[in-house]
This record gives sequence, structure tokens and C-alpha cells, in this order.
Amino acid sequence: MTLSPVKIKKIAIFRALQLGDMLCTIPALKALRAAYPEAEITLLGLPWAETFVNRFNMYLDRFIWFPGFPGLPEQLFKPQTFCTFLKKMIQEEFDLVLQMQGNGNIVNPMVELFGAANVAGFFKEGVYVPGKCLFMPYPEKVHEIERHLQLMEFLGIPSLGKDLEFPLTVADEEDLKKAALPVEEGKYVCIHPGSRGASRQWDTDYFARLADIAIEKGFEAVITGTKEETDIARRVASKMKGKPIIASGKTSMGAVAMLLKNAGALVSNCTGVSHIAAALKTKSVVVSLDGEAHRWVPLNKEIHRSVDWTTNPDFELVQKEFLKVLN
Repeated sequence: MTLSPVKIKKIAIFRALQLGDMLCTIPALKALRAAYPEAEITLLGLPWAETFVNRFNMYLDRFIWFPGFPGLPEQLFKPQTFCTFLKKMIQEEFDLVLQMQGNGNIVNPMVELFGAANVAGFFKEGVYVPGKCLFMPYPEKVHEIERHLQLMEFLGIPSLGKDLEFPLTVADEEDLKKAALPVEEGKYVCIHPGSRGASRQWDTDYFARLADIAIEKGFEAVITGTKEETDIARRVASKMKGKPIIASGKTSMGAVAMLLKNAGALVSNCTGVSHIAAALKTKSVVVSLDGEAHRWVPLNKEIHRSVDWTTNPDFELVQKEFLKVLN
């Protein structure tokens, strides 16, 4: 190992991103925990990620809210709030801060300000990097899971595998029961038409057609999504011949995971639920519209089918893959 466990007792991971981004780091976090079993590992992330830390408490010990920084679009930057956060970072006296946000173009100078004994992560050639000995060039054209495992290996931490995880809890089961959805295990298909960006959302007409195929094959079609995605769920339902079950807005993230675990299959954009399905080994068809299918689609090609719509916009191909999954 590059850094001895004897000297590394407090680790901070900077990754202020969304669910799918975080799930793709789990194999790396698993390796990190195995390498530093006695260290306290803290996630510096977006407000929602406190629940992520609670769910993955086998790898993460603490959560600290990162309030935003100029150039990062996820949150509105407020100088006073950031200064308070920065003061706290300095007081923490971390032994190691891992920059796992991205190529470091914006955030590398910022994480150096935390005053940690060691800072490691990615850098982009030609931009500022706080001492190259613990920074590796940002790997391009690789899967997000593999990117972070490469960082661990760069730091002398061996990989323990690439499998995703999503631990389920009793609270998740209770949340799903509260939703009172009229479904039977294995006899429904989840249709998830939403995504954080409209540009990454497949056409609702196509989702509706696949949902109808699922019904024709003897499955219930359950349209999932957040409360904010209820409108798109209703648009899909309005274009269907059959009658779906609309779960959008009625379920917590944990309840959706339970629903996915018991589903016959999932059809979705390349978004957070596709990674949950990959973790739970639920069969899926993932349609990628972000131009980075190589980076995000599930690695297991046997149970997860994916179509890069930006290079192959062929509904018949998606339908063919869906029928394979159903059969």
C-alpha cells in the first residue's frame, strides 16, 4: 500500500454527486475499507447522500454536507457557507482526502485547501494538481466502476471485484407495504421513464409500447419514478393500450429497490435505478442517451441488455432485447 494503515486513521471522500454516480464507487469503497479497516471514512457529499451513508455504513462512517463550489452545477454556491465548511475541513485534520469527483479540473485546488496530510485522486494533464505523487491521470473511455478501482490500485489497494451492492432493510420492506401496490413477486415489470435530465429521457411513446408488450406477455406494468417524475409517468400511461400501475411518487428509494428486487425485469433510461437493478441482479433493458454508454451501462451483459440510442436509435432492437429479457 502506498500509505500505511498505521498512519491513515481519518479518510474523507469527496464525491458530491447523485445516486448512480455514488453506486458506481461501491466496489472502490469496499476495497478501501478492506485496506483501512480501522480508519474512520467520511463522505463529503450532497444533502441526499446522508441516507446513502446510512445504507452503506459497512464502508462509510460519517457524512458531511458539501455546500457547493464555483463551477459545480449541483448546488448554488454561497461564499459564507463554503467558508464555514472549509473551516470545518481544516479542523478535521484528515489523514487522507480522496478526490473522487472527476478529472479535478475544478476541484483539485479546492480539496488541497482542506489541509489534509495527504490528498489523492485524479488530475487532467495541463491543469493544476496538488503534488502528482498521489494523483493519477483521469482515465478516459472506461467504465465508472473501473475508473475508481484504478484509483485504488494506483494507491496500492487491491480490487475485491466489480459487483455493485444495494443493501435492503426492514424499513424498505415496510415502505413498500405502505405503498400498497397490487403486485405479485416476479409477475410485473418496472417501467422507469424518468431521468435527472430531459436530454437523457427516452421517448414516452417507446416506454408505453414496451409496457403494453409486458402486459401482453402476462406481466403487470408498474411505472416507477420520484414525485417530480409523476407527470412523465402519467404521460406514459396515457399512451398505453393496457392499464399500468403508477407507483411514481408513492415510494421511497428503498421501496423502489424492494420493488426492483421482486420484479421480473426493468426497462429504464441509464439512470440511478439501472444501477440498483444491476446491484440486485434484476434483469433489465437500459437505454442510454447521454453518449457515454461505455461509462454507465451495467457490466453484466447476460442479465442486463443495453442500447446506445445515440448511435443506434432503433426501437425494434430495444424491443428485441426486451423480449429476450422477458423470456
